[in-house]
Amino acid sequence: MRLVATLILLFATRAEARAAILLVEVRDVRGAPVPDAVVYAVPEVKKLPAPSRAVLDQKNRTFVPHVLPIQTGTAVTFPNSDNVRHQVYSFSPAKRFQLPLYSGTPAAPVVFDKAGVVTIGCNIHDQMSAYLVVVDTPFFAPTASGRAELSNLPEGKYDVHVWYAGMRHEPPFEPVRLGADEQKSLAFQIGNK
Repeated sequence: MRLVATLILLFATRAEARAAILLVEVRDVRGAPVPDAVVYAVPEVKKLPAPSRAVLDQKNRTFVPHVLPIQTGTAVTFPNSDNVRHQVYSFSPAKRFQLPLYSGTPAAPVVFDKAGVVTIGCNIHDQMSAYLVVVDTPFFAPTASGRAELSNLPEGKYDVHVWYAGMRHEPPFEPVRLGADEQKSLAFQIGNK
């Protein structure tokens, strides 16, 4: 039994060690880092793991996080951690929905089954807004200080995209090929000059 456990651990370690890492830097035309951008890598091979669950909370009359990237098919819960009630909604083409006025956590999550950007708001508090960036890949990350790291990428070809709030065009992308155990860096400059 111990031999089987050792072999499983050894196999899992080798599988993890063969994954690639992609480091992406996103800057505006002045060279400043872009916060809350979303970097995602769409693999050429579409054999993807099942989506998971996600949470978009409401604290201090603010959606947390402000930008939430998720994989297509993800079920999102919208707990209300405030002591006032909220009414969450979206009129975005990627997902239209409205949760009735509530406090606590709604009974059922909302499933986001179409790729695209979903703008979220609260009918009671107009200043509340957030973005769900729904992508057809499990390989995504928001930027922190203009940087994002996509890890555990299987070997292969990817189109690496960047989304940011206020975009007026299709997300820019860069094709990249990653080998096993490879680490690559990409840089995007976004916005108009």
